[in-house]
Amino acid sequence: MALKEEVLKYLSDNSSEYISGEELAHSLGKSRTAVWKAIKSLQADGYRIDAVTNRGYMLDADNDILNAQEIKKSLSFDCRVEYYKTLDSTNNVAKRIIAEGEDDVLLVVGEEQTAGRGRQGKSFYSPVGTGIYMSLVVHPMIELQNAVTATTAAAVAVCRAIESLTDKKPMIKWVNDVYLDGKKICGILTEAVTDFETQTVSSIIIGIGINLTTKYFPRDVQNASCLDADVKRAELIVAVANELNRIVNSGYGEFMEYYRAHSLVVGEDIVFIKNGVSTSARAVGIDDFGGLEVELADGTHYTLRSGEITVRKIN
Repeated sequence: MALKEEVLKYLSDNSSEYISGEELAHSLGKSRTAVWKAIKSLQADGYRIDAVTNRGYMLDADNDILNAQEIKKSLSFDCRVEYYKTLDSTNNVAKRIIAEGEDDVLLVVGEEQTAGRGRQGKSFYSPVGTGIYMSLVVHPMIELQNAVTATTAAAVAVCRAIESLTDKKPMIKWVNDVYLDGKKICGILTEAVTDFETQTVSSIIIGIGINLTTKYFPRDVQNASCLDADVKRAELIVAVANELNRIVNSGYGEFMEYYRAHSLVVGEDIVFIKNGVSTSARAVGIDDFGGLEVELADGTHYTLRSGEITVRKIN
């Protein structure tokens, strides 16, 4: 561990009090000059560290620093973490890393996406500093090789993470959007990577974008809002990743009841669009694989699958 990482950990572990340079140097077995240089380097990285003569140093509790170290130190599972200040999209970067031969669990995080992507070729607005843009790459058990299942797992992980850190009560609009107070705050894009030799799914890339404090959106972005909660970006990323990893390794049946209970559309009249044709129906349930069960006007029941349709709740 580099000295500045050791200094940061020591200040984080003793965040309620000032720590003198002498104590830091003695505890870490380094010179006071080396500690001072580490403090300056951390401040240059964006960490707010108070320095008071005759008292020492204190890490500001309001730091919202996002980097690989901040994320990795709190993950509950072994994972390679790649952080970028700017990237095209976290899913694209994940694909490139996989193409280089990576076969371990991977988490890609960016401060800003210049080409964030959503489902059906839509873009995902990803301004710097106000959102969470992440992709978790898993090498799934058979049950998670279904794209619908992986997406529902991600939606549950996001909602559970938000509920664990805030007093917000998010809901899920089938199949992959998380809503708060009737507006979208999170989008999820799941992509499978296939092994051409075995023709099996070797990896699933689960891309997640959350509007954390984003207040202003382009005119073509409809019905969007943000979480607007007192939570740090690294903290929420870790909570989502830990929850999603737990779900992946415990089986999809464990989270389906939660998914159903947080559905925004079950029991509502909806319109689904398939092959360019709009059809009115009533959403009546979610099946065990994440499909949306609907009842048509003539009483016929039909199950909608990912990639076929767009669902719009009727206001």
